[in-house]
Amino acid sequence: MKSSTINKKEIEKFSKIAEEWWNPEGKFKPLHKFNPIRISYIKENIISTFKIKEKIKPLKRLKILDIGCGGGLLSEPMSRLGADVVGIDASNRNIEIAKLHAKKNNLDIKYFCSTPETFKSKDDFDIILNMEIVEHVEDVDFFLKSCSKLLRQNGIMFVATLNKTLKSYLFAILGAEYILRWLPIGTHDWEKFVKPDDLTNILMKYDLRLDILKGVKFNIIKDEWSISSDSSVNYIGKFIKN
Repeated sequence: MKSSTINKKEIEKFSKIAEEWWNPEGKFKPLHKFNPIRISYIKENIISTFKIKEKIKPLKRLKILDIGCGGGLLSEPMSRLGADVVGIDASNRNIEIAKLHAKKNNLDIKYFCSTPETFKSKDDFDIILNMEIVEHVEDVDFFLKSCSKLLRQNGIMFVATLNKTLKSYLFAILGAEYILRWLPIGTHDWEKFVKPDDLTNILMKYDLRLDILKGVKFNIIKDEWSISSDSSVNYIGKFIKN
């Protein structure tokens, strides 16, 4: 029986560049460009699903768990939107950076060095964010099973990852890492990419049904990301717990 989803090589890789999290021109530059579209997509979907009328802090009183939170690039905007945010990451260095940055910005975010299978919470969460993390874990099935236990009934889990296609290999690995040098070489392993059908089937076993699946694509001319119907490279799924 599995007891951990930690991939030590992946943790070491991200721990080494942890200082770079909040540098928009550093090693996480692609993520900084990607972040606004993730934030607006998550916010809009939460508002429509939970029929929220509040305008200023629409995520007020909602409990959000950001899994694989890194330096807090997504946790902080969610907190600013009013959510009660908890961020967990298997890299202690990432958590240290996230805590420091949140403190500097007077944000009340609780960060823990943990994984979903070891994390203990008194309450279930309304929303779980699994953004760009499943392609870095050791066992996707066990990881998602552990995540689902932390989500309340009718709660939402967002999963963003990379599709396992020839196009994703060309764009996300050869293009982004070797040609354009947007990411350090070795950031991704194509073998760990997950097809949307496989992701959906795993989550169905743990009482999560697919609500919406969208592609996320990059326009090299406009230098911006957008939500798309093309899920052949990056995609984001919104799942609701039965």
